[in-house]
Amino acid sequence: MSRGKREGERPPAPEPLAVAVPDAHCHLDLMGDDVRTSVDEARAAGIAPLLTVGIDVASSQWCAATAEQHAGVHATVAIHPNESPSATEEDFAEIARLAGLPQVVAIGETGLDHFRTGEPEWAVQEASFRRHIAIAKESGKALVIHDRDAHDDVLRVLAEEGAPEQTVFHCFSGDAAMARTCAERGFVMSFAGNVTFNNAHDLRAAAAVAPIDQLLVETDAPFLTPVPYRGRPNAPYLVPLTVRALAEVKGVETDTLCAAVAATAARVFGL
Repeated sequence: MSRGKREGERPPAPEPLAVAVPDAHCHLDLMGDDVRTSVDEARAAGIAPLLTVGIDVASSQWCAATAEQHAGVHATVAIHPNESPSATEEDFAEIARLAGLPQVVAIGETGLDHFRTGEPEWAVQEASFRRHIAIAKESGKALVIHDRDAHDDVLRVLAEEGAPEQTVFHCFSGDAAMARTCAERGFVMSFAGNVTFNNAHDLRAAAAVAPIDQLLVETDAPFLTPVPYRGRPNAPYLVPLTVRALAEVKGVETDTLCAAVAATAARVFGL
């Protein structure tokens, strides 16, 4: 699932948050940084813990092993929808095995991607998504959804299968109407650095109507670096930039938003 290497100097550290929040979704294996350094830099910015996210069997194994080795890191495991056409029965069995590990707090990222793939692959993605929903329910862990240009089909599959008790839309990309639907169904919306982009009017409108107790914040590092450093390497220590932008959109104090996000993360992931 390569999306290109970020270029340029690493952005400077922002002012730390007074109330710590997690980075609900990052890819430590794709950042090219030392894990302990990433954890320490994030903690200094008021960001802890970090959830490192699997996109195939190899990265899921890496995430689980890294979370076992490093305090302050938790793992999610899954086969990304764009990787699903090559997935085997053995791959799904391995994801199910990893799901049972204590350091694994969610199943994801899974879901549907109608942006990077053509319609012939959508049925395979949907079958994979349904299997991940089953794994999440069997393991009693949260489901982390990748939804790219596929809102209606993602909601349909969740309704047909029955969504896990804790369901998170990673890098939420819907509009205000989608946010209201997710709120009504009890889904959690995780916002990334793209909510700060100049052209993200619909995304900010969605954040404005999303209930404060159904919000998470993430980096999707090394991607989606928030303004004013868009296009440069992203990392968990930059979460405060997105948190402060969201607080402004919500019209609440930053500490108030942080406390709500931390409580939601604890509830969803059992942190």
